[in-house]
Amino acid sequence: MTKFDVLTIGNAIVDIIARCDDAFLVHNGIIKSAMNLIDANRAELLYSRMGPALEASGGSAGNTAAGVASLGGRAAYFGKVANDQLGEIFAHDIRAQGVHFETKPLEKEPPTARSMIFVTEDGERSMNTYLGACVELGPDDVEPAVVADAAVTYFEGYLWDPPLAKDAIRECARIAHENGRQVAMTLSDSFCVNRYRAEFLDLMRSGTVDIVFANRAEALALYETEDFEKALSMIAKDCKLAAVTLSEEGSIIVRSDERVKVEATTISRVVDTTGAGDLYAAGFLHGYTTGRTLADCGKLGSLAAGIVIEQVGPRPMISLKTAATEAGLL
Repeated sequence: MTKFDVLTIGNAIVDIIARCDDAFLVHNGIIKSAMNLIDANRAELLYSRMGPALEASGGSAGNTAAGVASLGGRAAYFGKVANDQLGEIFAHDIRAQGVHFETKPLEKEPPTARSMIFVTEDGERSMNTYLGACVELGPDDVEPAVVADAAVTYFEGYLWDPPLAKDAIRECARIAHENGRQVAMTLSDSFCVNRYRAEFLDLMRSGTVDIVFANRAEALALYETEDFEKALSMIAKDCKLAAVTLSEEGSIIVRSDERVKVEATTISRVVDTTGAGDLYAAGFLHGYTTGRTLADCGKLGSLAAGIVIEQVGPRPMISLKTAATEAGLL
C-alpha cells in the first residue's frame, strides 16, 4: 500500500478574487475565461483597480490536492512559495487541509505568486497570474521518497511555462514509473495547449504521461480541430486514459475503445467556476486510486466540481467526503 494516493505538482499561487462586469474586462484588456500570464507591474495595476476581494490559496494542482484530502484521500503537494506573508498563507492553508507540503520556501526575490481572478455575472473567471516564486520550482525540490510512494503523480500543464519545472516533472515521471506508479497531467487551458502542443503530445505519446485531463476546448486545441469526435478518438490513441469535461454536459472518459459518459451533478446555481476542473480531477483521482469503476470515478469528479462552483473560491468549504457519502459514492 502506498503512503500517498495522489501527489500533485503545480504553481503555488494565492488567488485574489473579485467580481466585475464584462466592461471591466474589455477596459483593462483582459481575455475572458483564460489564464493570462502577467508581470509584476501589470499585477500591481490590476490589483489597484480591483473591487473588494477575497484572498484564498489556490493554484490548479494545489486545489486538486486539497480536493483529494477533503474526500478522505492521502495527498501530497510540491510547489514553490517565497518566505513572505502570502507564502505563509499558502503553506498554512494547504497543510490545514491535511496535505503533505514540505517544499522549501524561497528566501529571496521574487515573491510568492498571486493571481487576480475576475469573476463575471455568468460565473466565468478570468485569471491574471504573476508567477513570482513559482518559476524557481526545479529538480532540487523533488522529494524522491514521496514520488516513489504516491500511486499517481499529477501535474498541471501550466508548469510548462517556467522552464525549471519541466526538469522537475520529468524527474518525477522517471521515479514514478521506476516504482510502478502512474503519472497524470491536466492540459490546464487552451492557451497553454497552443503554446506547448507539440511537447504535450510528446509527453502522452512517449508514455511519460499515463492519464490526461482536459475540457472540450483544450481537447480541440490539442488536435487543432473543431470536430470533437475526432479529438476524442485521437486522445484515446495517444494516452492510456483520458477524462474530458464538458461543463453542464458532464464528462466523457476514454480508455482505448471504451467510452464512459458521466452526467453533470445537478446544482442550484453557478457562483464561480474557479477550480471546477481541478476538483473534477480530485474526485476522479480519488476514485481511481481507491479502485472504483471509471463511471464512479467520473461521478466523484462531477460531484466535487459541482460543489466548488456553487461557492466563491477554488477549494471546497464543506467536506467532500461527507457529500460523497451522502450521495452514495463512498
